[in-house]
Amino acid sequence: MLLGAATLVMLGAKGDGSASPKEKHFKNIRQLTFGGDNAEAYFSPDGKWLTFQSNNKKWGLECDQIFAMKIKGKKDSTFRPVQISTGDGRTTCSYFMPDKKHILYASTHIGGKMCPPADNLRKDGKYLWPIYDTYDIFVADLTGKITKQLTNSPGYDAEAVVSPKGDKILFTSTRGGDLDLWIMNIDGSNPVQITHELGYDGGAFFSANGEEIVFRSSRPKTEKEINDYKELLKQGLVAPTNMEIYTCKADGSNLKQVTQLGKANWAPYFHPSGKKIIFASNHASPRGYDFHLYMINRDGTGLEQITHESYFNAFAMFSPDGKKIVWSSNRNNNNTHDTNVFIADWVE
Repeated sequence: MLLGAATLVMLGAKGDGSASPKEKHFKNIRQLTFGGDNAEAYFSPDGKWLTFQSNNKKWGLECDQIFAMKIKGKKDSTFRPVQISTGDGRTTCSYFMPDKKHILYASTHIGGKMCPPADNLRKDGKYLWPIYDTYDIFVADLTGKITKQLTNSPGYDAEAVVSPKGDKILFTSTRGGDLDLWIMNIDGSNPVQITHELGYDGGAFFSANGEEIVFRSSRPKTEKEINDYKELLKQGLVAPTNMEIYTCKADGSNLKQVTQLGKANWAPYFHPSGKKIIFASNHASPRGYDFHLYMINRDGTGLEQITHESYFNAFAMFSPDGKKIVWSSNRNNNNTHDTNVFIADWVE
């Protein structure tokens, strides 16, 4: 789920989009979007396309909609990618299907054509995420025609990704009474709950072999934290200010906590080797909204800061061949609040 980049990033960032000298893992950085909040850009199985969400006002958008674009070719402020979502409601979390000809995404459009309200997103100084109960998961072709609705249960169904094996879809749902991870067949059949502890489990991805899962979770522990979490959830809200990174098997077994950094650690993705995890974190920021990419070993050791430019870097994903990385950042935004999609060669 998009972490409200425009809200979190209260200051613009200077720079030309090039890598900082400290960003030794990046080479040939290229900016792919130019305006608005653009995030959750994920590769197609062949690494030639990206699907992402944007609320770019220049495109006539009132809230996030889903787009797809070929990576190759010139990209500037005049470029508009192909819109995949209907334009009604609010959307999030798109991902290519195995055939490379269809994209799944979550949308509220069945619940109404208007964008659901995004107000009241602060309470007692906390930043809040809305969990719209009208989100369902759909599949559309590359012209935007919806070909299948995969979920139809009351409550939140979103944050869906596809296994590299091409047989399963992983998603977050409230159908069990809490925000847990579920897995279902590629056609939407046989949904099975795989996490069961109280807290918001989401933003999950499969490992390259489809055998494991990495995700971020808020796990309230004290009586006050538990009561606050449950009360907000009743209102369709969560406070994602304390999250850590976890891994487990694709069936939910062998659950392990990877990070113990404090604050918000989220948007994880497996390194091509499968031995490390890249993720976004503000644990080192005294201000709270300064998010950078970090990489860590599976056992929680060897923490390394990857980005050093701008105040917001998140949603990192490696290309299927492991040679490129895509992420969202507010570098090179001319002191606006814009968050754009960037791609770079990955250097080990």
